[in-house]
Amino acid sequence: MGFFKLALLFGLMAPVAGATAAEERMRALTHERGCTACHGMLRKQVGPGFAQIADRYRNDPAAPSQLAAKIRNGSVGTWGRVIMPRQPHVSEADARLLARWILSLPSPP
Repeated sequence: MGFFKLALLFGLMAPVAGATAAEERMRALTHERGCTACHGMLRKQVGPGFAQIADRYRNDPAAPSQLAAKIRNGSVGTWGRVIMPRQPHVSEADARLLARWILSLPSPP
């Protein structure tokens, strides 16, 4: 398994060789906004992994706005009994950016 996949597997937020500046910025934003306290890159921690979210919503044209709303307003029951708490400290612009980035991630291996 390559270094990049290992870094994703362990949820490392440090810049990875070959990652674009935009990718590094999005990873930093997930860390700054506290997303990584509950979400891994690939797999469930407390909540689902970002790649799992992308896999579920990838073909839903309403997903970007719905996910952005869930980031800011929270949700319950979407992934079982797991509660996504409100994140009012995340701006609407950052929530939209995070939602689009999450949806752009490849399916988990």
